[in-house]
Amino acid sequence: MRPSPRVLLIDPSDAGRAVLAERLRFQGFVVNECKDGAEGAIQALEETPDAVVADLTMPSISGVQLCRLLRSEPGTSNVPVVLRGSESRRNHFWSEQAGAFAYVVKGRMGELVRALRRAMEQKAHEEPDDFFIVGLTRTLDVRERIATHLDAALFDSVIAAEVRRLGTSESFERLVDLLSQFVSQVTSYRWMAVWRLEPMRLGIHNNPANREQALIEAGLAFGRTPDVPVVAVEDDDAVADPAGPPAIVEAIYFGDRLIGSFALSPRAPVHQNDPVLVKTISRELGGALRMATLVEESRWMATTDALTGLSNRRAFIDWASREVARSTRYSDHLCVLLLDVDHFKQVNDRYGHAAGDAVLAAVSRLMASIVRSCDVVARWGGEEFVVALPSTSLEGAVLVAERIRAALERHPITDPNRQTLTVSASFGVAELEPGETVDQMVDRADRAMYAAKSAGRNRVLSTAQLAPVLQSLTPQSIPQSSPMAPKKVSTSPPSVPLASKKVAEA
Repeated sequence: MRPSPRVLLIDPSDAGRAVLAERLRFQGFVVNECKDGAEGAIQALEETPDAVVADLTMPSISGVQLCRLLRSEPGTSNVPVVLRGSESRRNHFWSEQAGAFAYVVKGRMGELVRALRRAMEQKAHEEPDDFFIVGLTRTLDVRERIATHLDAALFDSVIAAEVRRLGTSESFERLVDLLSQFVSQVTSYRWMAVWRLEPMRLGIHNNPANREQALIEAGLAFGRTPDVPVVAVEDDDAVADPAGPPAIVEAIYFGDRLIGSFALSPRAPVHQNDPVLVKTISRELGGALRMATLVEESRWMATTDALTGLSNRRAFIDWASREVARSTRYSDHLCVLLLDVDHFKQVNDRYGHAAGDAVLAAVSRLMASIVRSCDVVARWGGEEFVVALPSTSLEGAVLVAERIRAALERHPITDPNRQTLTVSASFGVAELEPGETVDQMVDRADRAMYAAKSAGRNRVLSTAQLAPVLQSLTPQSIPQSSPMAPKKVSTSPPSVPLASKKVAEA
């Protein structure tokens, strides 16, 4: 005759536990009672039961933690655990994730008994396990084992949750910075790096004392030369050890698509958690990295001119509006240059639009190489460009415009057909006046630019020089596209509406 199945019942409520134990005994189970989750785990490890019934929520350890612990121990890995609690999809989900055999709502005695019967039938059909004895000399040994398994389970879930939170980073730079802040709290390392494939970038966190060495080692770890744009986070959170064990490297996937790699250069000796840490971060980082890349791409498309790579008109106005407010508050100078490529239509007509695009791209690169890092260059529209010069007087802005004009005049441009072209540009310069908006300031620079074109092109005019130049111009010398061009006055009589004509004839 087969012995009655032995069930370990863990319930913090004395009254509830007593009632449930009695009813299970009526159903033919041998019941061992326990009120504490940790003590129940000790009992299960000391003498393996046929099944465990436990509450999902308990004071010492939760039912989820109990499941993970018992499944991690060789002696109890096949013991079915039935968890109990309130009706909730979340409770069912976490019980399933923890590896529970079943989740039963409290009060449903028939459902609990049926779950235990199914568990016993399943065990009866399984191959018997090898004989296993857990040697216990002190209760503390079991508690340490519980803590170790719980720490391992929680370690993975906490790391995963923290990495997933990086999905709100919105940029590669911020993702690398936030990741370094988090990882440096979890382990100690010489450097940490993220390699993104599309668009290719390297993000690295290292100690300032070993900057060059960290870049070299990261390149070797990824098997690539770090000759790509680098986002460097440098502080003392990364240790300054001159050497260490080999870097731990794991691939980063988004779905089935390889999108990058993550590497960590640990300190000696390597902590046992470091390989697990790197694997967990790499596994979870794909979504966050892809999200940051998509946000960057959408922002780039919304604020960047695709042909030249410069800021577009909308982005320039947004930035300049804030700069106008700053300059007004601190009584600082702010100037803009507006330039138009001379005879650009002739370039398109004679050499083709591909050559025109090459000219615009070359002009944008030249300007970006001349201005300061605090200045902003943007494509205003067509063949027009605008440059904002913070903390720059009108005289200083004229000098900058003249420097760009002279450089452009002697700058050879090669079009797609390998033809060499040279172009010039006309410049208008204006300085922010009290109470002005961005549009008003740019409009004055626009008038000065058209005056420069009317005066012969390939020159710089500021708004301070505008009046005498306008006086010297004849109406015929002003381009019809200019805002200063005289309007044509029609000499033909105004047309009469058809209805009015009929009335007049009548």
